[in-house]
Amino acid sequence: MSEPTDGAETTATTTTTPLRKVLGEKTAKALATHLDLHTAGDLIYHFPRRYDERGEHTDMRDLQIGEQVTLLAQVQSISVKPMRARRGNMLEITVGDGSGATLTCTFFNQAWRERELTRGRWGLFAGKITDFRGKRQLNGPAYQLLSADATQDEAAEEIEEFAGALIPVYPAAQAVPTWVIAKCVRTVLDTFQPPDDPLPAAVRANRNLVGIGTALREIHRPTSKEALFSAKYRLKWDEAFAVQLTLVQRRARAAGTPGHARPRIEGGILAKFDAGLPYELTEGQQSVGEEIAADLAKPHPMHRLLQGEVGSGKTLVSVRAMLQVVDSGGQAALLAPTEVLATQHFRGISEQLGALGRAGEIDGDPSGTQLTLVTGSLGAAARRAALAKVADGTAGIVVGTHALLYEGVDFHDLGLVVVDEQHRFGVEQRDALRAKAAVPPHVLVMTATPIPRTVAMTVYGDLETSTLSQLPRGRSPIASHVVPPERPAFLDRAWQRLREEVKAGHQAYVVCPRIGAAEGEEEEPPGDNEPARRPPLAVTEVAPLLAEGPLRGLRIAVLHGKLPADEKDAVMRSFAKGDVDVLVATTVIEVGVDVPNSTVMIIMDADRFGVSQLHQLRGRVGRGSAPGICLLVTESVEGTAARERLDAVAATTDGFRLSEIDLEQRREGDVLGASQSGRHSHLRLLSLLQDSKLITAARAEATELIGDDPDLTKYPALAASVAALVDEERAEYLEKG
Repeated sequence: MSEPTDGAETTATTTTTPLRKVLGEKTAKALATHLDLHTAGDLIYHFPRRYDERGEHTDMRDLQIGEQVTLLAQVQSISVKPMRARRGNMLEITVGDGSGATLTCTFFNQAWRERELTRGRWGLFAGKITDFRGKRQLNGPAYQLLSADATQDEAAEEIEEFAGALIPVYPAAQAVPTWVIAKCVRTVLDTFQPPDDPLPAAVRANRNLVGIGTALREIHRPTSKEALFSAKYRLKWDEAFAVQLTLVQRRARAAGTPGHARPRIEGGILAKFDAGLPYELTEGQQSVGEEIAADLAKPHPMHRLLQGEVGSGKTLVSVRAMLQVVDSGGQAALLAPTEVLATQHFRGISEQLGALGRAGEIDGDPSGTQLTLVTGSLGAAARRAALAKVADGTAGIVVGTHALLYEGVDFHDLGLVVVDEQHRFGVEQRDALRAKAAVPPHVLVMTATPIPRTVAMTVYGDLETSTLSQLPRGRSPIASHVVPPERPAFLDRAWQRLREEVKAGHQAYVVCPRIGAAEGEEEEPPGDNEPARRPPLAVTEVAPLLAEGPLRGLRIAVLHGKLPADEKDAVMRSFAKGDVDVLVATTVIEVGVDVPNSTVMIIMDADRFGVSQLHQLRGRVGRGSAPGICLLVTESVEGTAARERLDAVAATTDGFRLSEIDLEQRREGDVLGASQSGRHSHLRLLSLLQDSKLITAARAEATELIGDDPDLTKYPALAASVAALVDEERAEYLEKG
């Protein structure tokens, strides 16, 4: 591994050149096995994750136990001691970085290293920080020494950039440390022939972008901080531009796709429904409703994202859209992620429509329509009856789970697909429902997870976006508090607070991370810098403990995803009717469950949930006239990332701010759909929050370019570059929303 040029050829290198031809078989195999790098292009686009400076040493005072580090440090002392417990010697060196802090490096039965690890030598040391009798140490670290006393010109080629320059630190593996990667990159760059710049000259000039060859060299071997900034900016631009070109192209194609116009009909079901509403629509519901109505009236498919805070009235907006389609002679399908939510939607929409949803029944309005529910748990006779109504068009509105996707579910004239909580469905599932229409239907995607503007622009860029930020009149505020381990009395007070709410005639939720204990389950192994954790609390364990302890005498029921469908429905009905005081549940209640009398939620092991999930969960309380309270119970102590996340949730009910916090703590690749694809991706540098201005600029340039040349026929190199950065799987992911 120390010689990355074993048996390598020295011809010109391009992005498609196999690494074995440049670095030799042994090194290439290690890079392929441990880092999934196969070609020169893969390696060149394996960018440093940060840069160290010889003059600004890494501050060793901030190192944390369990952290994987790469340090630039100087040997300060060295000693060889016999080991106490077994035969042999231990070499111990002390290193420092100029900050005043020191670190011990230990090597067992490797006394020969004393000859090179001499006092005063500088080097890079990599390993995991451990604690031994109160002292921080690296046990058997990998290291790369710098030239002892040579001038910069005389220094060995592989370490020349360490003498006062920016030092790239790469995402590495134990078998392939960062300096080996740096050697390999240098070797490739020595013969690298950069591709012709795919960006149009006008775009480069407009945005003051350096050439691609310069950018790729400077990001690995920066000559200055200014040059590094310019290189990063150019490469980030390429990533943003590729995504935006893809999305703008797809939006343009969608605008030209023939569809079926579903205009608003005067005096139809929608008009009767609006006239019978017992309350006024919020301004947001009215304006968003007009946007959707205008889209539905166009002769090409709507593809719109409707986002809004929990309880902002998205379902009502979708019902009005569905009625507009029914008025025009079509059908609408509402796809929900769980049976509980599908049933809840069915029941809620039935109540909203009243007689308008019971056409053909004794008490129904003959000018209305019929509503039907299709789930996997329907009995054979009920399923046949429901599918017959779907097939002949009797059912104008169809609510269901993924059971709607099965073969044998045929629509008479599917005009609108409403997808609730789109992140719960795979791309293929959503697309399968759209394929059930004779012509592409209109699509309305709903989410209660607020999305920052740049995320919406990047991930949902081919959807028009509508936002509901107002809460309906009468909706009460929700107060949130962390129940921390350092205040054990707070947990007792939490249960007391719940009892007070029940005594006042209200109801409560207790949420746990999982359903039940697995046999033989042990503590979770510790993460870096974290102690071992017990298994997450389970609904089936917590419910009896509460019934026998702090909630004795209250009516407690259990709800989770593994209960039979009829039992889940019975539990929810009992809770909705007020026959249950406390519902102990998993996240099955996260979306759609609407019981206005619920005022308290206690979330156990709250640190096991994500920010957006916590925000969704607490939206289940405070849905009536009484204020809601959400208590986040945790064992996470102050100063940990998990505790900071909970404190942030407790501090604000601004879903957009919380979504930014969530994004900051997640891998951007997940947001961009990288987890949807098993293929190698080059979307590396772009930050959806930090690079918002760049993304906006890239969007503007992409819109102008596609407006002039929809298929990029004038720019074949750019089209190929876009295809490389946004592969077909990701393109489909972005397109299908």
